[in-house]
Amino acid sequence: MDKLKGAKAIVQFNTKGILSLAGLAVFAAFFTACGGGPGAGNSTGGVDPNETAAKVNGKVITMQDVDRAVKQQAQGQESKLSPLELAGARLQVLQSLVEAEVMFQKAESEKLIPTEEEITGEVNRQKTESRLSVEEFDKRLKEAGLDEKSYREKIKKDLAIQKLIDKVTARIETPKDKEITDFFNSNPEMFVKRRGVRLAAIVIDPADNGQGDVTRNDAEADQRIKEIMSKVSQPASDFAALAREYSEDPSKLQGGDLGYLSEDELKQNYPQLVAGFMNPQFEVGRITNVVPINGKGYIFKLQERIEKEENLTLDSPDVRPQINKLLVDNRKQLLAASYQAIAMNEAKIENFLAKKVVENPNELSGARPAGASTPANTNTAAANTNSANIASNANSSANDNAKPEEKANENKPAAAPANANKPK
Repeated sequence: MDKLKGAKAIVQFNTKGILSLAGLAVFAAFFTACGGGPGAGNSTGGVDPNETAAKVNGKVITMQDVDRAVKQQAQGQESKLSPLELAGARLQVLQSLVEAEVMFQKAESEKLIPTEEEITGEVNRQKTESRLSVEEFDKRLKEAGLDEKSYREKIKKDLAIQKLIDKVTARIETPKDKEITDFFNSNPEMFVKRRGVRLAAIVIDPADNGQGDVTRNDAEADQRIKEIMSKVSQPASDFAALAREYSEDPSKLQGGDLGYLSEDELKQNYPQLVAGFMNPQFEVGRITNVVPINGKGYIFKLQERIEKEENLTLDSPDVRPQINKLLVDNRKQLLAASYQAIAMNEAKIENFLAKKVVENPNELSGARPAGASTPANTNTAAANTNSANIASNANSSANDNAKPEEKANENKPAAAPANANKPK
């Protein structure tokens, strides 16, 4: 278990500093903000939106760019930030923008800029996956301070940086058989299937969280659930396909797969469901009625039940491929992080915003505006606004290759309330 956590820590550590513009992996996250357009930061700091925040090899990053990203991160609550909190959020966001610009300029020098056709293809893909109408999509763009032109520019940078990382990490070779065997022998606890179940779920969330949800209230959720239940009850229904189409949960990308949950994890998170799922009379492949959990509706499918603990071997299905992917992805992440560190060191970076803070340290009051409540968390603004882990698409293997119950524990929802229905 400790070694597994250590392997995950390596991935997390090595990706913290590898940043690109958000949007390659999860476009929905881009729409979590419900704020205004460019220059919105003026209302919280009296800053000229055209003021230069930083320069990267002469390329200007404006305060408008910074405050747009802060606004997205603070989800419209930036007016409640104190001057001290706002300055901290701006500095974090600016650092991420600088890192992204450095990597984009590297991509330009390597002639890795995507074509207009590639940009259009990615734009169309993201629009389709957002499941928003054209009008709603354009509205969300405007709320985020973007128009079609700036949105395409953002996509261009996303794709260019990803191409750069793909080129840099292409030199990673396939691990040798001995490396795979050594890893397996050194981490036996990672390859144990404990008594438990593997679940999939279709999740319906009646809350309007701004992430392309179709259901935005209880009435719409009820109607949606009826539609789904009528389809999953059909003999030839494809649960994974329906999850990809209907589920309002990140697990939809895996066809609703929540991974393995040990019996102990079931007891901890779904105490009302243990008896049903672990009962041999509850057939594998059976689908439950809707189970209410934390305001959402879950339709579960029992994909597999492990009656007794099983020690996997190197010959067990998927074990070798999982180890191979884990080793390759960890090396890619480390290489990408090292490449970016060198690129940052070579770039000429002028951080005018940081200089301004140093020159005027006593102007940063810690008091929030009158009546302001605790604002949205801005401590991770750099990692969640215009920057994201560039290796997020290709390098998520720590979760994919974790012990089954560990992976499931990360994907599953919070504990069910006491009145949750048992599977039927």
